[in-house]
Amino acid sequence: MRLPRRTAAALAAGLLSSLAAAPSAAAHDPQPPARPTPAPTAEQTVKAMQPGWNLGNSFDAVGADETAWGNPVVTRDLIREVADQGFRSIRLPVTWGQHEGPAPDHTIDPAFLDRVEQVVDWALDEDLYVLLNVHHDSWTWAHELPSRPDEVTAQFTATWEQLADRFRDAPRTLTFESLNEPQFAGVDDAQGDALLHDLNAAFHDVVRSSGGNNADRLLVLPTLHTNAGQERLDALDATLAELDDPQLAATVHYYGYWPFSVNVAGGTRFDDVALADMTGTFDRVRSTFVDQGVPVILGEYGLLGFDRHTGTIEQGEKLRFFEELGHQARSAGVTTMLWDNGQHLGRASFSWSDDALWHQISSSWRTRSGTATTDQIFVRPGERTAQTVTLEPHGTRFTGLWLEGRRLQPQRDYVLAGTDLTLTTALLDRLTDEGRFGEQAELTARFSRGVPWTIDVVVADTPVLGGATGTTDAFSIPTDFRGDRLATMEARYDDGTNAGPHGWTSFKEFDVAFAPEDDAILLRPAFFAEVTDGAPVTLTFHFWSGDTVEYTVTRDGAAVIGTAAR
Repeated sequence: MRLPRRTAAALAAGLLSSLAAAPSAAAHDPQPPARPTPAPTAEQTVKAMQPGWNLGNSFDAVGADETAWGNPVVTRDLIREVADQGFRSIRLPVTWGQHEGPAPDHTIDPAFLDRVEQVVDWALDEDLYVLLNVHHDSWTWAHELPSRPDEVTAQFTATWEQLADRFRDAPRTLTFESLNEPQFAGVDDAQGDALLHDLNAAFHDVVRSSGGNNADRLLVLPTLHTNAGQERLDALDATLAELDDPQLAATVHYYGYWPFSVNVAGGTRFDDVALADMTGTFDRVRSTFVDQGVPVILGEYGLLGFDRHTGTIEQGEKLRFFEELGHQARSAGVTTMLWDNGQHLGRASFSWSDDALWHQISSSWRTRSGTATTDQIFVRPGERTAQTVTLEPHGTRFTGLWLEGRRLQPQRDYVLAGTDLTLTTALLDRLTDEGRFGEQAELTARFSRGVPWTIDVVVADTPVLGGATGTTDAFSIPTDFRGDRLATMEARYDDGTNAGPHGWTSFKEFDVAFAPEDDAILLRPAFFAEVTDGAPVTLTFHFWSGDTVEYTVTRDGAAVIGTAAR
């Protein structure tokens, strides 16, 4: 608003009057009033949040309290450890519905809200940014928006009114995310986009109108399903344009190309198809948002198979995935927040379940690392011959091959031709004992920067499977792995059609349909649940050495008989 111009005489009169009324400078030296600190831009805030970590399966757990899904009580020491590990932000997923009272107020249990605030404060005290959200409410009640529009909108609004009120004066390093992985029952994606627009707009209105630091706090809006398909990105882009607020960011999630992410349909490797899926995701996000000045948070990333255990995906393949993801996120200017439901950083031990994975992830925040197309070399007894591994330098320079802290000799132990690293017959002869199966050496390929690449040297021969009887609830195939490692399993009926779950592919899902143990291969109940009674099924087990072994199982009601191929 423009102020009316004042005449010179009026200004002079006002100045003389002020001087006459004011005490002398010697008696009082007034300080100018402090100017309010301007809020950082959305881009500055999101950049400062890199890298981030999710406190998953704690406050988002659907149950009595934060331990309902198996994690221990969150401690201040854990939050301090997250900061010490190099993270600069924490995403705090919270499911509120089970802690809310009835309509119309939907009052959040004060004790639960106090507990969430306590953890928020711990994180802020550690100079961490916090991203607080409404989490599994997306599938416990918010998904009913199409059939109960008034009730769901009222609960969503009441939830954010209470959160906005509680945290209105919190520092701007606390940020809000409207709804995790939004989805809506009984509608197509186009209708879902429209419904999400309404919820995101309601969230924006509630928070901004609550005042305090909420007036310009960073707000994070998801796409439908937090999916990065172009139609989903375009729908959110339209919402952002309509809201016309510079303190907004977009969020999507990425768990990789699905067959690779869970190891199904033969997706054992981070191959060109999986790479193209990742590249397409980051290219779309960058061109739609980042290049247009809208910052993006990758609110969750990982591999879906990790929900069971990190061994679902072969070690080298998952390391290649995370190395590439870190590079693409940095190149696109996207802030990443690792999904951790307790499978990575121990909530009480504060140790990483897989140090090599952790080093690869954390290194990818800063630089590229050299990798290779495999981290396994298999030597068959009686067939020691030179073997070649193709390096993937990613702009680094190969500096040497090491064994137990000792540098190996070029030409004698290995030969490098372009990116082909050949391990000589002489080296493999020294490293392996043909009378003993299994891993016998661990070589380390080092590069000019980033983390080294480990190559296991394994003596292996074709596995031997034994006959077995059991039930659909408990069936185990006696297996002498003879040093080999199981990659995947196919299942077909005698007529060539696919057997078992995921009937569109012969390759079954690792650790869901089958799983290796020390001396057996387990067939899970989930596999037999979709096997025709009385119809023999030929299983083909694929091992990482390249060997395959066939086996036949037949169910008769709950009974199962297994026979090894002759």
